[in-house]
Amino acid sequence: MDINWIGIGAATVSAFVLGGIWYGPLFGKKWQALVGLSDDQVKNANMAKIFGGAFVLTFIAAFVFAMFLGPDITIGQGTAYGASAGLCWVAASFGINYLFAQKPFALWLIDGGYATGMFTLFGLLLGAL
Repeated sequence: MDINWIGIGAATVSAFVLGGIWYGPLFGKKWQALVGLSDDQVKNANMAKIFGGAFVLTFIAAFVFAMFLGPDITIGQGTAYGASAGLCWVAASFGINYLFAQKPFALWLIDGGYATGMFTLFGLLLGAL
């Protein structure tokens, strides 16, 4: 199996950059309110556990998506497949769970939007590298 380690590494890092912007200045306070986290809870969270776990899970997602795409993917194909996977698999799955959990639609837009952006970046970078 031909594994694009550079693409997987870049995809993993890109998700953290996007997440820092998405859940920071763009939608951070709105997301925090929608999930019911106080400023103290955020401040006192075990950030090593959260970021370490998120890094491992993001790496796994990028690795398996690279395996799914295969080694001969173009930038256009990767971007389209990534957007489709993010929106139609991940965000749709979130939507099902959020409906049953009676979570706000705005929370689905934030989390589903991030998942769509993340997988779009995965595909773009895996296709480019």
